[in-house]
Amino acid sequence: MESIAVIYLEEVKSNIKGLKTQGERVFLQLSTEELFWTPNKESNSIAIIVKHLSGNMVSRWTDFLNTDGEKPDRHRDTEFIDNMDTRDELMAMWENGWDVFVNTIDSLNEEDLMKTVYIRKEPLNVVNAIQRQITHYSSHIGQIIYIGKQLKGGDWNTLSIPRGKSDQYIP
Repeated sequence: MESIAVIYLEEVKSNIKGLKTQGERVFLQLSTEELFWTPNKESNSIAIIVKHLSGNMVSRWTDFLNTDGEKPDRHRDTEFIDNMDTRDELMAMWENGWDVFVNTIDSLNEEDLMKTVYIRKEPLNVVNAIQRQITHYSSHIGQIIYIGKQLKGGDWNTLSIPRGKSDQYIP
């Protein structure tokens, strides 16, 4: 029988894969111009959200068990400056962040879950740190989906059960 720790890590991996896939399914529906669109100066484009997610993931998950998750070379405020130009640049940043995150989660074992790590000098056990970051990333993936839906309107391809079709998914 598998331990709860092993089951938990498998669930985390499944959640990560699902979040990443949701974001990518939005990207596929949008033009490059739409990925960089903002409704106003104070709002973030999908590109900026991706830049922030990647910066956070690289900082938090690099040398995760040994160093504070807020690395001294991370400059969070610059993550909100629009200085990318291409879809390729955006996608490279996206992949880099997720690669660091996924590789770290893949490296964890049952014994690691109760270890103490630090984020901005705040001590957390590994489970708390994982949950904190998944919650953070989920909120940003939700923003990406919302922006995509706003831009595509009636041309939006749903990422889940389409409206009015719930009855078709009852077991």
